Amino acid sequence: MTAVSFEGLLRELAPQALGALVRRYGHFDLAEDAVQEALLAAAMQWIHEGVPDNPRAWLITVASRRLTDLLRSELARQRREESVARAARVLVPGGDASDQDDSLILLFMCCHPALSLASQIALTLRAVGGLTTAEIARAFLVPEATMARRITRAKQAIKDSGIPFAIPPGPARLGAVLHVLYLIFNEGYVSTSGPNLQRHELAAEAIRLTRMVHQLLPSEPEVTGLLALMLLTDARKAARTGPDGSLIPMDEQDRGRWDAGQIAEGVALISSALPRGATGPYQLQAAIAALHDEAASAQETDWPQIVAIYEVLLRVSNTPLVRLNHAVAVAMVSGPAAGLELVGKLEADGGLAHDHRLAAVRAHLLERSGDLAAARRAYEAAAHLAPSLPQQRYLNARAARLGPISGK
Repeated sequence: MTAVSFEGLLRELAPQALGALVRRYGHFDLAEDAVQEALLAAAMQWIHEGVPDNPRAWLITVASRRLTDLLRSELARQRREESVARAARVLVPGGDASDQDDSLILLFMCCHPALSLASQIALTLRAVGGLTTAEIARAFLVPEATMARRITRAKQAIKDSGIPFAIPPGPARLGAVLHVLYLIFNEGYVSTSGPNLQRHELAAEAIRLTRMVHQLLPSEPEVTGLLALMLLTDARKAARTGPDGSLIPMDEQDRGRWDAGQIAEGVALISSALPRGATGPYQLQAAIAALHDEAASAQETDWPQIVAIYEVLLRVSNTPLVRLNHAVAVAMVSGPAAGLELVGKLEADGGLAHDHRLAAVRAHLLERSGDLAAARRAYEAAAHLAPSLPQQRYLNARAARLGPISGK
């Protein structure tokens, strides 16, 4: 087994072992410590002795022993040794913990409504994604100590909430889980800060976790839709930047560099999801992404069909960003004036007043309409608002190529 595949196996098994321990004993924070020690033992032992026949059971057994030690130590300080003995004898409902995959329940716990969205994302990456606190802190450009406190508070909030270790009834929490995974992917695909346009490790982790949810809930069409959307979007990553890391817009990308395998998988997923039940926003976004990916060139994109899907999407998710993307599609079909009219309504509403994407779209449509001076001013305004350096450089370059503004 290679080092990469070995690391991948441990990352896959970590949330399963953690879920089994939390199911059996509770004590989310101590269970995580125990699993981390079991993973360290596995890394040291398996590399020399080979991976055991049932690596998940091995991890759960070792982690359970360590957790029992931790519980004894913790409860001894609180003079409750008898509670430890009872905890160690608790049987796992529904059979042997080593035969169950509790990763999905763990993911639902990390997305508990008692936590802030930032804490949900951090705890999901830590407990289910297997990223270290330092890795998560680097991803979100905050000090490691700050992220450690955020994760600690999140664990304490879950402990204090007393929620049962079970998948909650109703669809609301599934929606929260999908939203967290969607945000993690977006932060990886278009970084909101820092020197790089993309953070591949975050996008890859979001896809891995969404695959896990899809494997456990294959009949949920919005889960399938989200996985399809991620794959179809991520398929373009190799063509999105130049050798110097500069941003390349979709209509200028080398489509030969798009990942044909991911596109085929994404198209198959969304094709299977759309006929099943009500169509949600992730499915509709995936359908739009599929139309982009299946076009042989930018000129051959089926923009009328994209406009039609956006109009359906607006009925189920009438957000400012969806309206902005709809305006772009309308402009591609009916001309820049029609798109600018819709952009003007968005500007009047103020929903994207401080978002660089609104100014960037307005600049692009003004450039297409021939108003180069106004387009340059809009590009410069967009660059001022853009959160990451590659986006700022791209928008400033677009402004510069339009030449100086007369009278400036």
